[in-house]
Amino acid sequence: MFKHILIPTDGSPIALKAAKAAIRFAAEVGARVTAFHAIEAWQPQLYGEGYGIDAQTFQEFERAAREAGERQVATVAKLAKAARVPLASLVAKAATPYEGIVDAARKKKCDVIFIASHGRRGFSRLMMGSVTQKVLTHSTIPVLVYR
Repeated sequence: MFKHILIPTDGSPIALKAAKAAIRFAAEVGARVTAFHAIEAWQPQLYGEGYGIDAQTFQEFERAAREAGERQVATVAKLAKAARVPLASLVAKAATPYEGIVDAARKKKCDVIFIASHGRRGFSRLMMGSVTQKVLTHSTIPVLVYR
């Protein structure tokens, strides 16, 4: 069965529920897990007469985003430790969250991605997009969707 599960997290309540379910699943099948958070690459914008965001603001944004990601994977790590499930953690920059997830699964040689779905439908899904849907579309390994 599955031996290495990628657990992407964005820190949302549904992602935490999915992480708990993924860890229970990993314990049942004897798998190890990798907790992952994608830091979406920030594209500085030019405003007005070509003035951009200064480098210090950009660096502060990246530092804050990395710290938030580290806290989110640390939460998953605590759950895995309590369940005695072997865990690795990864926080990485990515052009988009779905690309980061698919790339992390490939680089870490995971054999399944266990991801949350917010269950949006209709117009809200159209407007907000779906990271989970994009992972399903672009992943070459199985994806388990928790909802």
